[in-house]
Amino acid sequence: MLIAAFLPPGLSSLWGEEFFYIHKAGDQYRILSTVNEDVYLNRAFQYRTQIVNRIAVRVLAEREGVGSVEAVFQTAERAQTPVRAQALERPQEMPRQGGQRPPQRGAKVPLGAFQWDKDYESRFERDRLGHITIGGAYFMPVVRNVPVFPGRGLAPGDTWTAEGHEMHDFSGNFGIREPYRIPFTASYRYLGERLWQNEPCPAFEVRYRILTEPPPAKGRAWPLRIRGDSRQIVYWDAERGRERAYTETFRMIFDLSDGTTIEFRGSASAEVVNPEEMNKAGIVDDIKKELEEQGIEGVDVEAGAEGVKITLEDIRFEADSARLLPSERAKLDAIGGILRRYADRDLLVEGHTALAGLAENRGPLSLERAQAVAGYLEGQGVRAPDRIITRGAGADRPVADNRTEAGRARNRRVEITILEN
Repeated sequence: MLIAAFLPPGLSSLWGEEFFYIHKAGDQYRILSTVNEDVYLNRAFQYRTQIVNRIAVRVLAEREGVGSVEAVFQTAERAQTPVRAQALERPQEMPRQGGQRPPQRGAKVPLGAFQWDKDYESRFERDRLGHITIGGAYFMPVVRNVPVFPGRGLAPGDTWTAEGHEMHDFSGNFGIREPYRIPFTASYRYLGERLWQNEPCPAFEVRYRILTEPPPAKGRAWPLRIRGDSRQIVYWDAERGRERAYTETFRMIFDLSDGTTIEFRGSASAEVVNPEEMNKAGIVDDIKKELEEQGIEGVDVEAGAEGVKITLEDIRFEADSARLLPSERAKLDAIGGILRRYADRDLLVEGHTALAGLAENRGPLSLERAQAVAGYLEGQGVRAPDRIITRGAGADRPVADNRTEAGRARNRRVEITILEN
């Protein structure tokens, strides 16, 4: 979401390079980040997790250098080791992480596809130097006013400082309903050119430390003391005039009012992606033609907001389980062959159940069935695990009448969406 402009080369040689934000109405891009994080409770290691964040950004308008921006933030996560101690509900939406609750004590954590967690929508304004103006109800972006530029030419080695803050969603874990603000002072250093993926580009180092004892908040528990630090290297795409990538190492420690201490340690990397516009109508036509030629029935294809959705109706599992029946493998093999043609796009696999059985079982069962399909596709080499997200919808979105067997069969479905990354 960061866009930098440079003075012409002649001016740069006299006064250094001056960075500032440029917003152009209609600009669209995505930021994809991966986080590897260790979580500790009362100084005891709990589990290691990997998080993928996808951020879709669009500039709505620009006026006198101020851009009006809208963005959708999506997080997905998978635990890499099982919890070995008590259940831990963790602070949501740290700068580098998603907000999924960790598994309960003793749970077996499946590796493979990432589990979708939550989407956040946001709108804000940003001025030329990087100051953000945003409504109080928005949780995203988490890190705000980073970077803030000094408004002068910079030579390699030049430094400056600026105020910033993090904003967190503690509603699910601590019952703190309002976005929770944590201030800091960031220190910057212009590094000059650095290599990113073997290409030189301007880079900045950003560091900040947090040490605060905030006032009590309304909730089940709240932070009594917060300690943390972050070191980022931000790489700029001079040709496009916006952020290209960043890397980060971080540590955050929360001493809570209920006597517990939660700590997060990890590293992150992110890259701005400028994908070609997805030809959804053309992809839908091509897939329908392929399905017809192969004689595959019970499959529907349509374009949607997230991409192109392939719906497998009445996909068969063993009763009340997520174990695929052998008869379904041929269908999934055929679908996998189609999905390989769009290897540059990530996948979302979403499970649905009919309105049957116990209500509390439908959500977990639908997720487990989505994970089973995702796992099969991974096993066939259709996508790597970090290229598939799974989601369970239970019986909340029926497409047919649950009062009939035919309708329930249609509602027992798995949807595979080729995402517009």
